[in-house]
Amino acid sequence: MNASSLAESGHVIPSVHNPHEHQRRGTTVLESAKGVFLRDANGNTLLDAFSGLWCVNVGYGQDSIVKVATEQLARLPYATNYFGFGSEPSIRLAERLIELAPKSLQRVYFGLGGSDAVDSALRFITHYYNAIGLPGKKHIIALERGYHGSSSTGSGLTALTSFHRNFDVPLKTQHHIPSPYPYRNAHAGDDAAIIAGSVSALEAAVQALGRDQVAAFICEPVQGSGGVIVPPKGWLKAMRDACTRLGILFVADEVITAFGRTGPLFACEHEGVEPDIMIVAKGLTAGYAPMSAVMLSERIYQGMADGCAPGAVIGHGQTYSAHPVSAAIGLEVLRLYTEGGLLANGKARAPEFAAGLDDLLAHPLVGDSRHIGMLGALELVTDKATKAKFDPELKLHERLFKAAYDNKIVFRAFNDDILGFAPALSYTESEMALLFERLRKTLDQVLGQAEVRRNLA
Repeated sequence: MNASSLAESGHVIPSVHNPHEHQRRGTTVLESAKGVFLRDANGNTLLDAFSGLWCVNVGYGQDSIVKVATEQLARLPYATNYFGFGSEPSIRLAERLIELAPKSLQRVYFGLGGSDAVDSALRFITHYYNAIGLPGKKHIIALERGYHGSSSTGSGLTALTSFHRNFDVPLKTQHHIPSPYPYRNAHAGDDAAIIAGSVSALEAAVQALGRDQVAAFICEPVQGSGGVIVPPKGWLKAMRDACTRLGILFVADEVITAFGRTGPLFACEHEGVEPDIMIVAKGLTAGYAPMSAVMLSERIYQGMADGCAPGAVIGHGQTYSAHPVSAAIGLEVLRLYTEGGLLANGKARAPEFAAGLDDLLAHPLVGDSRHIGMLGALELVTDKATKAKFDPELKLHERLFKAAYDNKIVFRAFNDDILGFAPALSYTESEMALLFERLRKTLDQVLGQAEVRRNLA
């Protein structure tokens, strides 16, 4: 098939799409990648400023990853972890994760991606409370603007309208409290008040539902798909402590934030937070193969184990859980983060990344710059003083994405005028400079469009 016929083929259902618009536009076919650059089927070379989908943290084409994957494919391409079987790579990867993760986490269940990992965590929570004799604890509290996957259950905890529409979620046991969202918080500029507001909201939700009815609070340390919402320092620890006081589990969804994305290997490390459950994916294999992990405290695992009658089983599993090729890749990716110096390089590039975003605050379109490590966003407004948003009919995000593609850069243009960035930890100083050169050019071009200028205050 040539490039044109590939683009026009309509048999693959894409993720998060409008069917008629996709049919009209066709598919942008990606052909190859190396380092932090993508190449499409039309020969365009594009700077990837979003690491695929927040995941290719090590950059594309790492030869050592290809090598270990090829060796594992030749040695043992598949091993079930049903019936007491396992494989060396998955056992070693679990051991390594436990070494590196917060000390509260002692058991690992491997899945395929963030969405199924959230569902696995929810099944474990339900099983745990039933097993220890607290069957009433079924309600889960999450954050507005949060993202916890697009599965049949996790999508209800996700608080984005498009993931609810026509899917009959949220469920009656799923609830949301306001996001801390410093830029648009009623207490903007007062970190202590923002933190106190979140704690009070969680306490009020638990009181309204009943402590004996609430199972857990789940949150991302930094809200990703909700617009890269970076909470004030101390927020995560305060929410962890509130969960302890309220007698509910604290679940850290680090699908996006783990593996150096915010600086340390896990975002929980910033504030010494030890979750009851932590969910990771994306950077675990850096997108080179599907894999996720649900990490549990010993208390939760033993609660499930002690409630399991002789001869009975905990009925949860997946054909590709603990896949040996994915696990071998995960081990090599972890080595690249640590011994390979990618965590250190990400930390070295982070100040340049932050400075580049902050410099754009002077741009007429930019109202807010927010960032932590190699994760950041710009929020665009029509009026910097009032923080007014653009008219949705303008479809600013589509204009930005198209202009960016023309300027050979790829980032996330959210439909509420937020631009998301997640450059690979392998970025060089010159590649970081190129990112902001192309980004500024993109913003200037969109600003130059008459329809956009008419929206500005």
